Amino acid sequence: MCLRKSPAALQDLGVSSIINIVRHNAYHKRGFTLKYNTIISGQFVSRPNRFIAQVQVDGAMQTVHVKNTGRCKELLLPGADVRLEVCDNPNRKTKYDLVAVYKPSLGWVNIDSQAPNKVVQEWLQTEGYDLVRPEYTYGGSRIDFYMEKGEEKYMLEVKGCTLEVDGIGYFPDAPTLRGVKHLHELAKAAQQGYHCAVAFVIQMEGVAEVRPNTATHPQFAEALAQARTAGVKVLFLLCRVEPDGLAITQAREWKN
Repeated sequence: MCLRKSPAALQDLGVSSIINIVRHNAYHKRGFTLKYNTIISGQFVSRPNRFIAQVQVDGAMQTVHVKNTGRCKELLLPGADVRLEVCDNPNRKTKYDLVAVYKPSLGWVNIDSQAPNKVVQEWLQTEGYDLVRPEYTYGGSRIDFYMEKGEEKYMLEVKGCTLEVDGIGYFPDAPTLRGVKHLHELAKAAQQGYHCAVAFVIQMEGVAEVRPNTATHPQFAEALAQARTAGVKVLFLLCRVEPDGLAITQAREWKN
């Protein structure tokens, strides 16, 4: 799952300290960019529950679907500028999906929880694997991606990061027992000879690394440390947040 570097690095699911994948124009040719359909602007008002928000659009209040069930409490503040994707399904109760929010100290943050897997799948298709299979069942979990290259077998779990504090990304922003379980499964698979990694897709610009959010979920931090000890690689996928999408721009491996 490595980025067009040495064969050894490719087989090891690792990357050198920092790799520029491609320039902006090449992304659209190689397909690392998630593109939304029609995007409009609005102002966030409130979030009655995890699934919906109230947003002002052209002076009218709209109930919109929030494409992230995490807390996002440091982002979704009253008056915050947001981006909405217009949905053309007439059977939906809501016409818009809230996909990005503007954080004054940082810029635009993509909060679409489906975006990381979509951009990573596009990326993996360019990395020379003989097989890329999403939603792979291993043990008692579904791992995001299973890949094969010759006789070598790979597994990759993807996590989207939207929480930033003082220039550092943190995951998770809410306790995730599922995330802990995935890390345990990856550690087990690594010990059985699979090349395993967890990739944190950083859904904002200006952030180059992610650390476990120990204050919010210490068990996740412990599981991540155990997974790394077992041989699981940790990758940071840096992104550019575009007005109508998300694009991977760089990849880093957590070395220390």
